[in-house]
Amino acid sequence: MCGIIAFSDPTITDKETTIKSMMKMIEHRGPNVQGSGQYLNDQVALGFRRLSIIDLQGGKQPIYNEDNSVVITFNGEIYNFQDLRSELVSAGHTFKTQTDTEVLLHGYEEWGMEGTLQRVRGMFAYLIWDNNKQKLFGARDFFGIKPLYYYHENETFIVGSEIKAFLKHPHFHKELNPTALKPFLMNQYNDLDETFFKNVYRFPAGHWFELQGEDLQIHEYWDAHYEINHQRSAQETINAIDQTVTESIKAHNIADVKVGSFLSEGVDSSYVTSVLRPHEVFSVNFDNGPYDEASVAKELADEQGLHFNQTTVDGDEAFRDFPEMQYHLDEPDSNPSVIPLWYLCRLARKKVTVALSGEGADELFAGYVNYGMHTKNMVIKIFASGLHKLPRSVRYHLARGVKKMPNFPGRVQFYSQTAKPSEYYVGEAFIYDPQQPTIFTSEQANGVLQVDYQNDLTVNGIYQKDFAKVQDAEDVKQMQYIDLHHFMLNDILQKADKISMAHSLELRVPFLDRKVAELANSIPSKWLINSKDTKYIFRKAASRHLPADWAQRPKLGFPVPVKTWLREEKYCQVVRELFQQEWVAEFFNQDRILKLLDDNFAGKIDARRQIWNIYTFLTWYRLYFIDFEKTVQEYGHVQPDVAEFMANGSLV
Repeated sequence: MCGIIAFSDPTITDKETTIKSMMKMIEHRGPNVQGSGQYLNDQVALGFRRLSIIDLQGGKQPIYNEDNSVVITFNGEIYNFQDLRSELVSAGHTFKTQTDTEVLLHGYEEWGMEGTLQRVRGMFAYLIWDNNKQKLFGARDFFGIKPLYYYHENETFIVGSEIKAFLKHPHFHKELNPTALKPFLMNQYNDLDETFFKNVYRFPAGHWFELQGEDLQIHEYWDAHYEINHQRSAQETINAIDQTVTESIKAHNIADVKVGSFLSEGVDSSYVTSVLRPHEVFSVNFDNGPYDEASVAKELADEQGLHFNQTTVDGDEAFRDFPEMQYHLDEPDSNPSVIPLWYLCRLARKKVTVALSGEGADELFAGYVNYGMHTKNMVIKIFASGLHKLPRSVRYHLARGVKKMPNFPGRVQFYSQTAKPSEYYVGEAFIYDPQQPTIFTSEQANGVLQVDYQNDLTVNGIYQKDFAKVQDAEDVKQMQYIDLHHFMLNDILQKADKISMAHSLELRVPFLDRKVAELANSIPSKWLINSKDTKYIFRKAASRHLPADWAQRPKLGFPVPVKTWLREEKYCQVVRELFQQEWVAEFFNQDRILKLLDDNFAGKIDARRQIWNIYTFLTWYRLYFIDFEKTVQEYGHVQPDVAEFMANGSLV
């Protein structure tokens, strides 16, 4: 795992100074100085920071082809690189290293960008400069596991792993994108293509680009498709899931350094851990609940003879370290799981350089209750399931009637099983009941925002472009597609990468593998989620490796005691002091957000997620737009534990 940064700008004469200052901003992604480097010419500059995982001694980047006319910088892992390497050697290419990076370089020469991308399995973001064509190429992996951002204004093009590096380019203009604030309040993350920084965009997953001069062309090479296999039996499907997942987990174990895994009491991380059987596993807990996941996870680790590592987090350290978390995220992310993930990565980095995690199983195998598990009442489940089998025209007519009815037990379940997902689905913005929002609705967000930050955007409206791409797919598949391209892409994966890399830890996600996804996408929805459970057939496959009841455990997802914290005076006061800052009036009606905070503290309402959203944005804004130089001095460094490992020569 590494960090990459590059720019094309013929007007910058001292490119070396500029690229080095940009590389410095992402040194946490690659603390191995001896493996880092840069490439410069009159047009472009490419910079690279290395975290050594494969070919520890010979993997320095940039890497050049045989005649030095093509150069690459790469962040990620290619899990089938050894097979591709053999194919390229047979075709006559000469390799200088044992890295997976060089496979992409010679693959480009042999097959071009599109041909190479159709052959690889892995997570990646990489850049190639072809001096013969005078073109800069780049690509991002299938799911967006590895981040890639770009900025393109006139002759200046910047592309890289983290936005904070862009801020050191002399022609980058730092400006807040006002349109992003409302989607953030409604989601807990910015769900627009344009980031919180004006004119900085997330490069889309499953795409590659070519830049020549000022001409930027972006091409799609992969997307999720849903062709259901109705011939395969349930037992054959269970076999296929276990074979494909097991193969992916083993492929994700390729490294020349120590590999561990994260472990909670959920089925996803337990499945990974039970197949991987690493020596070191890691879990996190909170000193005041709301659940004790670590103790349950320890039971599995003990049963399988694995060394269990646990850390317990309290509110004092969470509030102390929260600004540093938001600094590393580049954009604000108020998903509470950011907090336990921070301490989990810090714990793991003391023992390993690579950790495997369970992200992606919920999106691929239908693990969210919002896909159609809005009730625990079995009678309602079965009746609603029957309604879902009716012809679409009949279901849609019924849905319109249910929508107009007053609330009654099962109403949400009946509506979600009869209506078009494109008419109601809002991902994780609401939980269980769309009429009981747990984050801001569009109207509520406009109600606390100042006029310049209000707009007509809605969560469901942002999804419509992607709903149109899968309108003929099964209803559950449509919702899975939305979450894969929104919640997973712009929240889950971004925090997973940024928080792990803040600790110079490589986080791998074996469920987010091309072959796993293609299999999952071919499974009928009735086998994924039904009246019995979410991820139904996936749990059957996992049960082959887990104790009898383990595969049936419900999803908890790093439960964080935000509700408790915001009703403790000392933590509520931390939030109140920020809400009262004079500059906050630029964005929010301060009377309203302070009332929201006070009513929540008094127990009159449960506004924890709304408050946490506002608190997160204001924390982030202060870091990047008010105290940026101070922020860099305080947080722009390699984590102390990693620095100590470097000094002792024991990083890997």
